[in-house]
Amino acid sequence: MFRVTIRGKFGDLTAEQCARLAEHAGELMFSETGTFTHDANATVFTFRCQVPARPDDDDRTAKQRAIAALDAHELPYRDLTVAVTDLRDIRIQRKR
Repeated sequence: MFRVTIRGKFGDLTAEQCARLAEHAGELMFSETGTFTHDANATVFTFRCQVPARPDDDDRTAKQRAIAALDAHELPYRDLTVAVTDLRDIRIQRKR
């Protein structure tokens, strides 16, 4: 499993798009469809997406799938910064 965080700026949003964002305000989680958090004016955003990992997938593949999930929301954006965490690499140390 990958967790991808995309930060960026919205392009010009329509009133309908702003209303859609407002409907889901406060949803702060990683999901396969992704969730947005944004500033009060909906100018900058953070998009959180969880991407299932196949055995041969790498960060680049996860990034592409996360951007596809972002595109599915049909919102204009620019100036993206993407951070990918491969949860397969995280080790949990058990208490002894």
